[in-house]
Amino acid sequence: MNFQQLRSVRETARQGFNLTVVADALHTSQPGVSRQIRELEEELGIELFVRAGKRLTGLTPPGETVLPIVERLLQEADNLRRAGEDFANDGQGTLTIAATHSQARYALPQAVRDFSEQHPSVALRMRQGTPKQIVQMLMDGEADIGIATEALADYPELVALPCYQWTHAVIVTPGHALASDADAGRPLTLERLGEFPIITYESGYTGRGHIDAAFARRGRPASVVLEAMDADVIKTYVELGMGVGIVAAMAYDEERDSHLRAIDARQLFAPNVTRLALRRGAFQRAYVYDFIRAFASPLTRKVVEQAIANGVPSSASGDGGEFDI
Repeated sequence: MNFQQLRSVRETARQGFNLTVVADALHTSQPGVSRQIRELEEELGIELFVRAGKRLTGLTPPGETVLPIVERLLQEADNLRRAGEDFANDGQGTLTIAATHSQARYALPQAVRDFSEQHPSVALRMRQGTPKQIVQMLMDGEADIGIATEALADYPELVALPCYQWTHAVIVTPGHALASDADAGRPLTLERLGEFPIITYESGYTGRGHIDAAFARRGRPASVVLEAMDADVIKTYVELGMGVGIVAAMAYDEERDSHLRAIDARQLFAPNVTRLALRRGAFQRAYVYDFIRAFASPLTRKVVEQAIANGVPSSASGDGGEFDI
């Protein structure tokens, strides 16, 4: 039994049993992958994959039992390598952060700057994606830290810790009717907002679930005419007069966005919680904890290690209301 055999089994399950894709991912040949799998099966005395001719189509019952063990063995091997690097490289290395656009653009810059000043020998890699892509990067070991508002708390393979709460704002042009309402002291309501076409985030992004839930409770879905992942894109189309925007309040800067108006919408939509996630069971180098503290100061190393060992505290599990770290 060797690690190449274990990697071939794990990657085959990850890549939907397509050995051509597996070979590319492992930088080897398809016959080589097949051989590694067959040799491990012979050593274990069981078949791990269902076969249709030369094709693999799924996991056998023994394979479903063995795969989590393979995952743990490879993760512990990676933990061993990381632990050695942590002591041998004296604070040098690479930290990969996976985040949605909103987090990378508006929430992370100060933490990245502070961390880089503290750890000049650590190379930072920023990867952007959807919340589900961030989850996959964490579980595949392609990212050390994941940061997003949605999805991270839904996976038991991850430890997802709350960092901060934020609310939405409605963005309009200065001469818009909603701007006039605000100037006249008339409070913004869902009924009034629903009179206009809406430009906001794609489903699964940046608190979109709370926007949809609020309109659903009103009894009629919002008239969304354009969806985007990026608040700056939303603001661009608001400026063109296509509709009113609903964005994270942190995405509006009064000086930079002086050609637009922001109307506080915290009374319309439930507050959102941005979370930071780590893969459960993965060894974390010392500077990972330093970055977490730079991003969310209540998340000390002790708090994070306790969450990894025992699960996230119940007071941190909700999406709304107050919470303690």
